[in-house]
This record gives sequence, structure tokens and C-alpha cells, in this order.
Amino acid sequence: MNDAATDATDTTDAGWEERSAELWAAIDTYGEDDFRARIGKLAAELPPDHPAGLFERAAAFDSTGRSDLAVPLYRQALDRGLAGERRRRAVIQLASSLRNLGRAPEGVALLTAERDAGSDHLNDAVTVFLALALADTGREREALSLALTALAGHLPRYQRSAANYARLLVEPNPTG
Repeated sequence: MNDAATDATDTTDAGWEERSAELWAAIDTYGEDDFRARIGKLAAELPPDHPAGLFERAAAFDSTGRSDLAVPLYRQALDRGLAGERRRRAVIQLASSLRNLGRAPEGVALLTAERDAGSDHLNDAVTVFLALALADTGREREALSLALTALAGHLPRYQRSAANYARLLVEPNPTG
């Protein structure tokens, strides 16, 4: 589930990554406090301000309903050079946590910048969480357009029609 980062400030060894992935795969077998404690213990194997450790702790808080405690840890991880896939996941998860805390405009700003920053297998996740944040800011048509555009690429048929209808949700009506 977690890829080792490529930045020197964010590297971890394969054994640590494997144990992290195993914990995340088993999240539903633990109580919330127990899971956070296990992730905390794993993160403590790294230096105190290690970006991967901060991210994993943030994600554990986030996944157990404590967005309020996750936000500062996500920010610290990003500030300390979180890299690779974890960096993009941190932006997505931070934006989602901000939305959960009633701060959707901040999430929109983060995810809009992230959409413009690059492209990878997490593009649709960025789009989904951006659509949710947009809906919470009263921009429902734009949110629906984004969600339909992302979905269109996965349809077995009607991709072109779905993409066009999605576009028309946000384009001005030329006859109108």
C-alpha cells in the first residue's frame, strides 16, 4: 500500500515499508486507539521528524476519525520534504481532512494545485476529492462535471458523450 519514497529525506527500508503495509491491510482488525498506537510505534522507529513517520501517523488519525489531529501532521510531513507517492497522498488526505473540518475552500485550493502539478495513477483520486470539496463550497455543477469527466474514461461505451455532457455542465450556454 505504501511505496518507499525516492527523496533522501523520506527514505525508509523495505522491512519498515512491509510492516507498514501489513498494519494498513489489517486496520479493521484493530480498535482505533490500538491501531493508532501501532502506527505510532512503527513511526517511532524513524527519526522524530521523519516525513514518512509523520505521514503515517497523520493517516492513522485521519482513518480513525481524527481529522483535527491529522491536519498538522500532514502539514509537517509535507514541510519536511515528504516525497513520491506519499506526498501526493498527503495532499489528497490533507484536503479531505480540511473539508471534514469545514474548511473546504482550503481543500479546493490544495487539490486544484495538485491537479495542475502532474499526472499519475492518483489523478482520479485527486478529482474525486476535489469534486467533494467543490460541492461543499456551493460549486455543485463544477463538482459534478469533474466527477463525470473522471468517470467517463472508465466507461466501456459512451466515453465521448459523457465527457461532452460533463463539459457542458460548466460551459456557458451559447444559445441562452
